[in-house]
Amino acid sequence: MAPSSPVSPASPSLTSPTLRVGLFGIGLDAYWPQFAGLKERLEGYLARVGAKLSRPGVEIVNVGLVDSADRAQSAGRELRRADVDIVFLYVTTYALSSTVLPVIQRARVPVIVLNLAPEPAIDYARFNQLGDRTRMTGEWLAYCAACPVPEIANVFKRAGIPFHQVTGVLEDDPVCWNEIDGWVEAARVVAGMRDNRLGLMGHYYSGMLDIYSDVTLQCATFGTQVEILEVDELAALRREVPAAEITRRVAEIRQTFDVQSDCEADDLAEAARTSLALDQMVRRYRLGSMAYYYKGTGVAENETTLASIILGTSLLTGQGVPVAGEYEVKNVQAMKIMDLLGVGGSFTEYYAMDFKADVVLMGHDGPGHIRIAEGKTKVRPLKVYHGKVGRGLSVEMAVRHGPVTLLSIVEGADGKLALLCAEGESVAGPILEIGNTNSRYRFACGAREFVNRWNAHGPAHHCAVGIGHVTAKLEKVAQLLGLACIRVV
Repeated sequence: MAPSSPVSPASPSLTSPTLRVGLFGIGLDAYWPQFAGLKERLEGYLARVGAKLSRPGVEIVNVGLVDSADRAQSAGRELRRADVDIVFLYVTTYALSSTVLPVIQRARVPVIVLNLAPEPAIDYARFNQLGDRTRMTGEWLAYCAACPVPEIANVFKRAGIPFHQVTGVLEDDPVCWNEIDGWVEAARVVAGMRDNRLGLMGHYYSGMLDIYSDVTLQCATFGTQVEILEVDELAALRREVPAAEITRRVAEIRQTFDVQSDCEADDLAEAARTSLALDQMVRRYRLGSMAYYYKGTGVAENETTLASIILGTSLLTGQGVPVAGEYEVKNVQAMKIMDLLGVGGSFTEYYAMDFKADVVLMGHDGPGHIRIAEGKTKVRPLKVYHGKVGRGLSVEMAVRHGPVTLLSIVEGADGKLALLCAEGESVAGPILEIGNTNSRYRFACGAREFVNRWNAHGPAHHCAVGIGHVTAKLEKVAQLLGLACIRVV
């Protein structure tokens, strides 16, 4: 994919797994012989919800209308066998809470209660002219979704089951359905994080105390699987790369990036060689993300490997396998979350502040998310990597101009993780042409106040930036994970 291709906030990551969404409606079996056609009508509404929830990468497991305690037990087992990631409970009419609790207890996944009326309002004149109070009661029951929600909420609270609600109309209610779509996307992120394999190669940058993280806590919180990688293995893979493949990868690099004229052919060949070795390592360990740093001093082959890694890691990041430098475990998790939301997630940190323009300059050396770049990402040669061993090629890009969201995974003194996020705008203007990612960001509260408010929450000095304003979805991700979500405004 070309680096200037649009990335929609609604587009899943290139590596998103299939999301399994459980769905059931509720009713009361005593109603069916009393009110002709009511059950079939409600089943039609349920089918409509299933159709609206369906989308690419989502499998709907619809276990139908649950109308008795016995059916609740079997429906719960069906959802559990289907290994659903989230359950949508569509409240179609009044139902006993005993038809709900067993389903959720057995499914053991987050539940979203849909309190959706079939129409914005009852046609009172038509309703009152039906002339048959049995028909009138059946008609009313098709509209009384709101009736059992307090009962369901009461039982969930007493049973210690977290739940979330969406209230609105089945059709032509964009506010309601945007909210529901947000829950689907949040569930996709949570499922993607649980299925993700994170490769860790090398070691922390010595002295960066803020980025040191409890990897077990990351696994326990997100379900991430961690694979410890060896730089020596990557160097060994480089030795076996055929010359013809290097030639093809150099051509791909020239097509994907804006390679500057002062880049040397030997440096491009080394970057291509390392990129191909990285691809092999990603395939070998089925990686969905990666964090790395290694001094490489004393072993020339390892130093060359790490010095030539930036183009390959940028290509991977643009292909849905985000890579963070400086062994930044917390931040590659943030990058993966943003990537699963389809908004990018580029590795960044504070560079400087421009008080005249009231913007914050942010970027980083190493990988950039080329799919969210403003124009084509440049490749420039560097004689030194500041603070790091080696020299070679690096990427220079700005994040696409327009709305952006910043995300940081914060590890607190209480030993818990939290999401820290903020919305801003990537704006045009001069940047530092130093061969690194570099953007100008404007925030509603102003640069000075934003920096104070962001830093007050104690994040690491890195964060992930993605295009679009997606804090509402990040808040849902946090709720599904049981985490606090702090929004800086």
